[in-house]
Amino acid sequence: MEQEISILGLMLEASIIVQLVMFLLFLASVASWYFIFQRGAFFKSAQKSQLSFEERFWSGMDLNQLYKEASTGHDGMELIFKSGFKEFNRLKQQTGIDPDAVMEGTQRAMRVSLSRESERLDLHLSFLATVGSTSPYVGLFGTVWGIMNSFLGLAQQQQATLATVAPGISEALIATAMGLFAAIPAVVSYNRFSTRADSLYSKYETFADEFSSILHRNIHAKKSTAKS
Repeated sequence: MEQEISILGLMLEASIIVQLVMFLLFLASVASWYFIFQRGAFFKSAQKSQLSFEERFWSGMDLNQLYKEASTGHDGMELIFKSGFKEFNRLKQQTGIDPDAVMEGTQRAMRVSLSRESERLDLHLSFLATVGSTSPYVGLFGTVWGIMNSFLGLAQQQQATLATVAPGISEALIATAMGLFAAIPAVVSYNRFSTRADSLYSKYETFADEFSSILHRNIHAKKSTAKS
């Protein structure tokens, strides 16, 4: 308990620059933890939604029925399916349109949805990467500034002892410790969430390709039937 009070005292007695550095690192750490919990909940929900939709899609359910059930879905694999199937039906109903043109429009609609999903998956990850890469340097700046002030103050004293220089160096090193405290969780979380984002996006791309193949067979089968 005494150690915690002494650390708090050192922080309060630090120079304005060092205090500002500590305050910025504290804000960065709080924001990082907020985004860490927010992104963790997001990826958990996205993965659950993806598995649930894939199970229904590959169960052999009628696509029109699946489209109706997915009408409330606004993200993930459901959004890709909805945008592709909606554009497919809209173009297919136009008279005289070539099947390849229908597929091209359908794939374009799914690519747009994929792009939007990529943005949602990567949301706030750049902030975590920035905090993870810059916080140690910001903390180091506070440490260098604090140590510089300590030695400047030491130069004005006639007798230099460890007791006179230790508090200044200690308060300076707290800035580096806070920088590492903000950076380490941000870096670990960024790496973890980036991997999960890449994995989900890869699954979305694979689904879009497989769904496009299904629709391609569907429309060309109907074309062959109409000719015969």
